[in-house]
Amino acid sequence: MRTFSCQVCGQPVYFENSQCTHCGATRGFLPERQRLCALKQDGDGLWRVPRPQPQPAVPQAYRKCANYARHNVCNWMVPADSAEAFCAACRPNQTIPNLARPGNLDKWYRIERSKRRLAYGLLRLGLPVHTKAEDPAGGLGFAFLAPEDANPGEPVLTGHAQGLITINIDEADAATRERMRLDMDEKYRTLLGHFRHEIGHYYWDLLIRDGGRLDDFRALFGDERRDYGQALDAHYANGPPADWQERFVSAYAAAHPWEDWAKSFAHYLHIVDTLETSEHFGVQIEQRLPDGSVQRSDPDFDPYTIADFQPIIDNWLPLTFALNSLSRSMGQPDLYPFVLSAPVIEKLGYVHRVLRESRVRV
Repeated sequence: MRTFSCQVCGQPVYFENSQCTHCGATRGFLPERQRLCALKQDGDGLWRVPRPQPQPAVPQAYRKCANYARHNVCNWMVPADSAEAFCAACRPNQTIPNLARPGNLDKWYRIERSKRRLAYGLLRLGLPVHTKAEDPAGGLGFAFLAPEDANPGEPVLTGHAQGLITINIDEADAATRERMRLDMDEKYRTLLGHFRHEIGHYYWDLLIRDGGRLDDFRALFGDERRDYGQALDAHYANGPPADWQERFVSAYAAAHPWEDWAKSFAHYLHIVDTLETSEHFGVQIEQRLPDGSVQRSDPDFDPYTIADFQPIIDNWLPLTFALNSLSRSMGQPDLYPFVLSAPVIEKLGYVHRVLRESRVRV
């Protein structure tokens, strides 16, 4: 995503910061303006953007999201004249962890930190987001559950069902998540990755199934009417097809067309978010190939709004080679441990077209 700085002292700040680490100014993200701003509390208890920062002629007043004010697991703001207690990122929450249990508040903080990055991406893409309160049947909801919250003998599975995305809060524990990654022979497993993958299932229902795009989808991803349970059982019993790397972004994507779409959707969000960050930092990459040609990554465009997907992938490939090389120089695994074959790039381009056609805001 884009970079941010403190408007009071100029110190660079992270998207997650609720306070400037240099001058101590309170910070809040304003979703409708997509800006992380320094804020000052006035005598009426409301927060306003202090002058001379760019703002409307009549400075707008804000309240902290209830999860910001009560638990400090959020840093987003709500317009003071809104009837909502929660910000746009927290509003879909249906179930939060039991905060009476030690360690759950910290896990919830990490979960919300990743979810806000997802919410930022959805705002930038202009995708429709309706909560379960607004649309009980087709709205979006989140449930963050611990294993002890489940019925005896039933695991808490991270997944999506009818708009409700469930996250096992143990995924917020780095050691547990790494153990699960190794047990499942995965190259990549993160909280943000879970959110981006599961929201892909939600948008398949909304944009593909209910959006009149089934024929185009099936031509590229396959027929999703295949029995999903049987397909997953076969995947776990037999593994992916031998040629999966030639057609899929990951082994799990080969299990069923729904998973192929969700993985492609998640990778599309990985790509556009990271390219936006690269563009804001002014990163320029030149990679000379054996044939003498040069691959460059120097995005001077907004990947969220560009019409053509080709410049996006042309900038992404050399950037990931550089990022992986830097990571290896630190003794770390590849930051982006995936190979994008031509069929995978075609699927990513399809995701790009569908999302551009589905924008509800600019």
